[in-house]
Amino acid sequence: MRLALTNAPAAVADKLEWRTIGQGFDTAELPVLAEGRKVDRIMLARVDPAWFRFVVRNSPTGDKDLDQWMTQTGAALVVNGSYYARNGEPDTPLLAEGKQLGPKNYHARAGAFVSSSFFVGIRDLGGMDWKSVFQGAENAMVSYPLLVAEGKSRVGRPSRWLANRSFIGQDEAGHIIIGTTTDAFFTLERLAQFLLEAPIGLTIALNLDGGPVACQGISLNGYNRRCYGRWEARVEGDRLWLLSWPYGTFAMPVILAVFPK
Repeated sequence: MRLALTNAPAAVADKLEWRTIGQGFDTAELPVLAEGRKVDRIMLARVDPAWFRFVVRNSPTGDKDLDQWMTQTGAALVVNGSYYARNGEPDTPLLAEGKQLGPKNYHARAGAFVSSSFFVGIRDLGGMDWKSVFQGAENAMVSYPLLVAEGKSRVGRPSRWLANRSFIGQDEAGHIIIGTTTDAFFTLERLAQFLLEAPIGLTIALNLDGGPVACQGISLNGYNRRCYGRWEARVEGDRLWLLSWPYGTFAMPVILAVFPK
């Protein structure tokens, strides 16, 4: 974060090596380099929807952190979802096992992750209505901003807001790519540019909530990995507001869980 706040050097991807831990499920850790040194890592999962299903969950009481979600659901992967309000309820429209949660009236211009019997992936809401996108789906989640689409960044106004980040995307083969950073080097604009150039093969990517809530866990076939968010810094001019979470793991009111079929 200190380096990112000073001269914000360009970030490049180091070597990427995928590891298969089950049929249709690969993992990787992608080092992020700036000025020749490692400044962040992105914990990646590549999931084939033919072998896995995707479920949105909400616990508005805020009584579950990453480890509790992993234990109680038995999921192969859990990652934080989209944004939530102060009462823990979704701040964007969601579908959780067919039940609509969050605001009924919402103007969405970014994207949505959708899981149905005929489509699993990201929908660009630039020219589509989220209600029509949700039709026929069992699980879905509106979020923002759309980071990458059609070979270019879709992040609008640049900012200096730094945070742990999570995103969900799709590659040319239709795999779902889920990523979470271990540090808070990236603004949204720089993350989008990095993902365009990184050797992940993303065709589209949607940002999820960030900061201490940006957590990801994997438990499959004896493989276990946890990534816990800790940092968020809002920067305006010479003023800095730092949010850190040194008191254990952060509650996750909204999650996306991945289960074997």
